[in-house]
Amino acid sequence: MLDIKLIRQKPDWIKEKLATRGVSPETIDQLLELDQQRRDLIVQTEQLKAERNEVSDQISQLKRNKEDAEAPIKRMREVGAEIKQLDQDLEKVEAEQHDVAAHLPNIPNDQVPVSLTEEGAVELRKVGNPRQFDFTPKAHWEIGEELDILDFQRSSKVAGSRFVYYLGAGAMLERAVYNFYLDENDKAGYTEVLPPYMVNSDSMYGTGQFPKFLETKAGFEIVDSDLTMIPTAEVPLVNFYRDEVIPADKLPVKFTALTPAFRSEAGSAGRDTKGLIRLHQFNKVEMVQFTKPEDSWDALENITHQAESSLQKLGLPYHVITLTSSDMSFTAAMTHDLEVWMPAQNCYREISSCSNTTDFQARRAHIQYRDENGKLQYVHTLNGSGLAVGRTVAAILENYQNEDGSVTIPDALQPYMHGMKKITKQQLF
Repeated sequence: MLDIKLIRQKPDWIKEKLATRGVSPETIDQLLELDQQRRDLIVQTEQLKAERNEVSDQISQLKRNKEDAEAPIKRMREVGAEIKQLDQDLEKVEAEQHDVAAHLPNIPNDQVPVSLTEEGAVELRKVGNPRQFDFTPKAHWEIGEELDILDFQRSSKVAGSRFVYYLGAGAMLERAVYNFYLDENDKAGYTEVLPPYMVNSDSMYGTGQFPKFLETKAGFEIVDSDLTMIPTAEVPLVNFYRDEVIPADKLPVKFTALTPAFRSEAGSAGRDTKGLIRLHQFNKVEMVQFTKPEDSWDALENITHQAESSLQKLGLPYHVITLTSSDMSFTAAMTHDLEVWMPAQNCYREISSCSNTTDFQARRAHIQYRDENGKLQYVHTLNGSGLAVGRTVAAILENYQNEDGSVTIPDALQPYMHGMKKITKQQLF
């Protein structure tokens, strides 16, 4: 949520910044008009309430003096009716203003590349050299199916498309990856959390998924309840402190969690229909930080480097890009994406997004701290995938595949695989 005071003070600047995210200037004008109506109605209501108090005193005085109070009593009824109508008008205007404000994205940082498409992202660095194969590399789904460690056909029978069964060494590899990530984050000072996998509407609103997810059908809502399956652990982690004041001496707070993520992938028809890249259910290790405002940009670099560190230890080539103004998430002021090299596709694919949402989520979720003067301030929140587990498995299968169809286990994961160094085809059943 944006600060309405800032919008009042700098309307032209807000229009210019949000235009880079596809917001029309008319939307800001509409918000300011509703804001003025709301303020005018509050003034009118307060004036009438003051008059009501005066008339009430006048009636009491007349009755004490046993004088005729019929005229002020009549006026009292009129004032009461006017206040009731104004309250109804105010409620309607506030609802309209809130709806417009709830659809405004965060203000992009000045360093964010401006574009109304994903084209124009800036590469910050490239780490690791893609492996040169002396054979034609296979796609991860082919490797997984031939090794009998991934089964898409049976998962489709049981749940539908975009689900998967991990089998044997495949399931062990998935588990190895997320345990490795959790241990790495623990070493970096993150507190591990096992949160709810379902959250209420206030939580989805607090982190900015609602109302957008409701309109785009991007999530999985539980019928006849106020619950939604989490699209990312970011939602329950950030909302841990919703409507609370965090003691300043506790900041920064760092949380990490392994959870499944549930995405309907609405609007992605025909994209990544094979493999582990775009599933309805997938595991992800998430990182969330709560910081003071002056520390959040350093925290963005910190959370990005933490995700990079895991990729480096796995020996996976990747690059880091800063997303364009329109390609960032709704809540982000800046996003660094990590994209891992996928040999079969001969390109980099997203494996982590690390974002600074500044005070945007904190305003929606009412998360504050007291500064050195005792004044309440909004914290800044940051989130990053540390990392998407299924996409990591896909990258390992493709980058570590061998010509005989086997897959070498990265050194960092071998202790988590009970010393297994290579995945070969096994007869499981």
